Amino acid sequence: AEAGESLEPGRRRLHATALQPGAGCCRLSKIGATRRPPPARVRVAVRLRPFVHGTAGASDPPCVRGMDSCSLEIANWRNHQETLKYQFDAFYGERSTQQDIYAGSVQPILRHLLEGQNASVLAYGPTGAGKTHTMLGSPEQPGVIPRALMDLLQLTREEGAEGRPWALSVTMSYLEIYQEKVLDLLDPASGDLVIREDCRGNILIPGLTQKPITSFADFERHFLPASRNRTVGATRLNQRSSRSHAVLLVKVDQRERLAPFRQREGKLYLIDLAGSEDNRRTGNKGLRLKESGAINTSLFVLGKVVDALNQGLPRVPYRDSKLTRLLQDSLGGSAHSILIANIAPERRFYLDTVSALNFAARSKEVINRPFTNESLQPHVLGPVKLSQKELLGPPEAKRARGPEEEEIGSPEPMAAPASASQKLSPLQKLSSMDPAMLERLLSLDRLLASQGSQGAPLLSTPKRERMVLMKTVEEKDLEIERLKTKQKELEAKMLAQKAEEKENHCPTMLRPLSHRTVTGAKPLKKAVVMPLQLIQEQAASPNAEIHILKNKGRKRKLESLDALEPEEKAEDCWELQISPELLAHGRQKILDLLNEGSARDLRSLQRIGPKKAQLIVGWRELHGPFSQVEDLERVEGITGKQMESFLKANILGLAAGQRCGAS
Repeated sequence: AEAGESLEPGRRRLHATALQPGAGCCRLSKIGATRRPPPARVRVAVRLRPFVHGTAGASDPPCVRGMDSCSLEIANWRNHQETLKYQFDAFYGERSTQQDIYAGSVQPILRHLLEGQNASVLAYGPTGAGKTHTMLGSPEQPGVIPRALMDLLQLTREEGAEGRPWALSVTMSYLEIYQEKVLDLLDPASGDLVIREDCRGNILIPGLTQKPITSFADFERHFLPASRNRTVGATRLNQRSSRSHAVLLVKVDQRERLAPFRQREGKLYLIDLAGSEDNRRTGNKGLRLKESGAINTSLFVLGKVVDALNQGLPRVPYRDSKLTRLLQDSLGGSAHSILIANIAPERRFYLDTVSALNFAARSKEVINRPFTNESLQPHVLGPVKLSQKELLGPPEAKRARGPEEEEIGSPEPMAAPASASQKLSPLQKLSSMDPAMLERLLSLDRLLASQGSQGAPLLSTPKRERMVLMKTVEEKDLEIERLKTKQKELEAKMLAQKAEEKENHCPTMLRPLSHRTVTGAKPLKKAVVMPLQLIQEQAASPNAEIHILKNKGRKRKLESLDALEPEEKAEDCWELQISPELLAHGRQKILDLLNEGSARDLRSLQRIGPKKAQLIVGWRELHGPFSQVEDLERVEGITGKQMESFLKANILGLAAGQRCGAS
């Protein structure tokens, strides 16, 4: 008997129990859940492929042997006299068929999609172990993906038929993760896509193509061309080796036809992982080596995620790889997950087989918590009955009270309604309502009326609340118009201000302050920068000039104390009003210091630091003495502006010191 057949009776009883109403499904929506969803362990199945004829080692005995429908043993590489035993949820031997694997492990989880829950199927294993064959299969032996889509579409047709409480729709998306890039296989020109997470923790990919499908022919029309876009390549171990992780995402949307008009969304992930590779045996070079590195890195992060979940670490490294980020729901998330570990019997694959079995054993301990993704449809949330105090604030409620009491005192004549649209004629005055939404609400009201539902119609709101709602909408429209007018006025004012600033050639906030004319009544505005002894000497001599610095505008200028008349506006530059004898003496003293002074003596000059002093000494040793002070500009690192400030600071100081020493 085949391994799948021996397990089938017990498995059917198990799944029959799991699919009973209330067993294995959580009636909690993601928003407002009051209790924690029940746990669901990741189920692991191992498939052993048969020997590949015509390859090396095909005649050798296998290194793996199945013990029963759930366990297997493999030789211990540390001690050849012993074997390593593994226990899983299911084991499929070399003679197992595609139908055995699908019916035993994958088919039972499809029912959870109709309950608004997520499900995942992952094919894991080394390169050449048969993962793609398990997921896709062949025209003669279809794999998991075509079988699951055929059954799922049949279920949605049955559950969404006329007269059933739910209307169902199915969409598909197909992508691959190639060298840490998310590529849309249905639209290859879209480029690298990003993975996002919404406010409720759901993983989504903006811009990913979604194709609606209603039959298996629709699925094949989209899936087969997209499969040819997947990246494959030839290696020593596999002529058509998958060079990327392929993910088929199928969404099942359900909308309730009757009140309370709930909606559910279930997602099915069908994932064909690329196989881990030993580049010493595959012979990868160049691009194949780069692809292999990206594949092994993502699978290594996948192992880290599983270990972190098993150890209960506070941080799970989902974001370290695009693959684990996308599988966040499947491992430790909210999905019913099935891991199909594919292994090879050849002894040359022994280390890869042991690694795959160890990963499968660790994945078996991961706990997920599936729940029902359920919410109310958006159009049902609109017509919520609120009291007048909730609709309007206290001031508005007072203003709205008068007209309502007048309407109550003089009721309008009631006309016999001919249809549902005449009942809802007051609502058609709301200019903000979308015509398509209004038509949909009218059709829902007619549907309830045709089914003879008891109670008030869906959209028949009492007149008092309806008038309050209409008045609120009108006031909001007026407020919006007032804000728009105010915004236009502010924009016009800003444009006028910018035009005025442009005409004045400078911003208004940066206009220079007007200078006040200095008169003789305020001589204290002048600042003396000469030594005190020199000032006393010049004050004692009636014909001597006292040299001062005065701040005019933003520059300082040399002036005489005798000039007390109002001065004209001068240029923005320094004016040295000093006797030629003192000026010549100061320049000669600087020249002597430049030619004879050491680096330490040169640092006594203003504007000369240690670095410039060393440059001057080096230049003097190389080119000889300076002929004039202006030759200092030839020294590297001294600019013209620095030379000008150097002369102004040092000549005035040396000249003042000479006058002070003479006194």
